[in-house]
Amino acid sequence: MRSTRNKQGRHRAALDSGGRRRRARLRGGLAFAALAAALLAIVVVVIDRAGPCSAREPVLVRVAAAVDVAPAVMEAAVAFNGGRAEVDGRCVLVQVTEEPPATVLRTLIGDRAGVLEERPDGWIADSSAWIRLARKQGARDLAEGETVVATSPLVFATRRSLADRFAVGRIEMNWRMVFPATIRGRLRPTEQEPDVVRVPDPSLAGAGIATVAAARDIVGSGPEADKALTAFVRWAQAGSAPDYRSMLAAVDDRAFWSRPVVIVPEQSVWQHNRQGAAADPVVALHPREGTINLDYPYVVSATDPATAAGARAFGEWLRSGSVQETVRRMGFRSADGALPPYGGGPGLPTERPRARPSISPDMIDEALTAWSRLAPPTNILVLADSSRHMAGPIEGEKGATRSSVALRAARLGLQLFPDSTHMGLWEFAEGIREGEPYAERVGLGPIAEPPGETPRSGDLTRRSRLDALTQTMRAHPKLDSSLYDTILAGFREVTGNYDSAMNNTLLVITAGRDDGTGVSRRELVETLREEWSPDQPVQIVVVAFGDGSDRAGLNEIVSVTNGSLHVASEPGEIIDVFLSALARRLCHPTCPKAAG
Repeated sequence: MRSTRNKQGRHRAALDSGGRRRRARLRGGLAFAALAAALLAIVVVVIDRAGPCSAREPVLVRVAAAVDVAPAVMEAAVAFNGGRAEVDGRCVLVQVTEEPPATVLRTLIGDRAGVLEERPDGWIADSSAWIRLARKQGARDLAEGETVVATSPLVFATRRSLADRFAVGRIEMNWRMVFPATIRGRLRPTEQEPDVVRVPDPSLAGAGIATVAAARDIVGSGPEADKALTAFVRWAQAGSAPDYRSMLAAVDDRAFWSRPVVIVPEQSVWQHNRQGAAADPVVALHPREGTINLDYPYVVSATDPATAAGARAFGEWLRSGSVQETVRRMGFRSADGALPPYGGGPGLPTERPRARPSISPDMIDEALTAWSRLAPPTNILVLADSSRHMAGPIEGEKGATRSSVALRAARLGLQLFPDSTHMGLWEFAEGIREGEPYAERVGLGPIAEPPGETPRSGDLTRRSRLDALTQTMRAHPKLDSSLYDTILAGFREVTGNYDSAMNNTLLVITAGRDDGTGVSRRELVETLREEWSPDQPVQIVVVAFGDGSDRAGLNEIVSVTNGSLHVASEPGEIIDVFLSALARRLCHPTCPKAAG
């Protein structure tokens, strides 16, 4: 009998009641007949073959557990195996493996990439949201009902010295801190606030999913809320981390952020502070609006009847008082959340945190869906209008032109895109380059890499080039607009570089007028209808500056691709316009028709 796993997890096969343990290294898997030859880190407890259920091959139950709770579950499995539970006269032996929930989910729903080599028979995720998502995505043979093994509330964690500083400034931790400062009404945090609040990656960790739900709950629903949630996702992407350990290590690192706060489960603070005494330990703070508890559910996923019976027996064991004692000794709260971890120390609050009752399971599931729509990387080509129409003034800012305001907006908007983005920039006006209606300034490609097929050492990345162009480009007072020709060419460029793993967008920054020197609006619309494909849904988003834009014509164009038109008449509306455009991902490609 053999067990295998991917390179990143750990095994503990707990197989004995006598307490005799052997440590072995295993590369391909655990072979019961050849423990001495094993090569990767595994803890194995060997069974004594004497006993009523030892004459037949044991029932091996493989349990995949989330990284933070796995050590406690491994210890519970040692005790369970020592009790010699049996199914039809066969011993039940539980082997626990440390696995990220996302990897287990992909395995259970039948994905081909990023999966485990063997399907687990039981699964302990760090949030029930994963179990619900697996069921919605068609996971086979997931038993009804779950057993909550432990709980751990989300906390805002920071160094004690910073917590004291926030207290002096009367700054309470709150969920609005996960949003960029612009959403909170200022350009940057004050000196009394955290300068960054990092969240776990929601695609990997239950704490991240819960944080998205809290953000959605705080802002509510509707167009303004969608913009705020979009800003949160773009902001969070830049600072999200794959695991709690690295996030807490970053709190101790004073080289980059001055006032860092991270959102993690309380248990990870407990674990972090036990790695060694620190003069400035990490402390856990409760958000003033109430928090969310991670619930660590166990669900049976076995397909074989005997194995499923053994997995259910282990589930019953996980309800026992001795297991509850184990999880509390390892920094978790009891399954019902009533009893705190043992030996919490000065870093953990002693009181039971107040839950935020408005955050329901449905809201958490909706938040995960919203993240999945907003978070994927963007493949975006920007068309920047530099025709005579952009040289005109814009109300609300003395001496500013539509071009200068638009480019300033583009520079700010550039900060919303993480390094996973693919981006390019074309400038357009009739005759801007040897009689052509547009000029490619930065070719479409990875934003964190230099453009060109053979970049040289020291070449500027696309992001650096784009940032420089937003400061140097100017409108041409004598050149007509080639808007329609450029939209058609840009649409074909994005379609030709379509990436199914990304959101594919043509973003047009314009005064919203075409001077009729090329393709007509009717011809453009008819061509877009012929070439737009629901299998490759490139979205056209137009940001028009000033009151002179042809709203009716632009609305007709963007509607063909289920895109959107956003008109800004004042400089202060610019960031809202960008966020509104990005928020269309929450419904794309089935959004209702956008109003200009």
